[in-house]
This record gives sequence, structure tokens and C-alpha cells, in this order.
Amino acid sequence: MLGWIVRILFAIAAPITALFLSREALNFGLIQTIVTMLLVTALVGLMAAYSERNRRAPH
Repeated sequence: MLGWIVRILFAIAAPITALFLSREALNFGLIQTIVTMLLVTALVGLMAAYSERNRRAPH
């Protein structure tokens, strides 16, 4: 299950990385991994903000 999530994130990160770097570049995998980490960080931040927003909602 975790492998699926990582594979999806890498599939999303590949075209983003390709905007800045050629796919034939030697460090494409490294930059793709960094972009994937940024996506994970953004996703966790969005989930935290969303859960905090629901917690502060008036009843």
C-alpha cells in the first residue's frame, strides 16, 4: 500500500522535475526524489491545516 502511494507521488514528481531538468540528466532521479519530498511535505501540511480547520469549527 505504501509502495503505491510512493509510486503515485513519483509519477506526479516526474513531469514537475522534467520542467526544470532534462530526463537524460544524471541527477534526474535525485531531483525527482527532492520534488517528491516537497510534495509529501505539502500534502502533510495541507492535511494538518484541514484537520485544524475542522477542529476549530463552531458547533
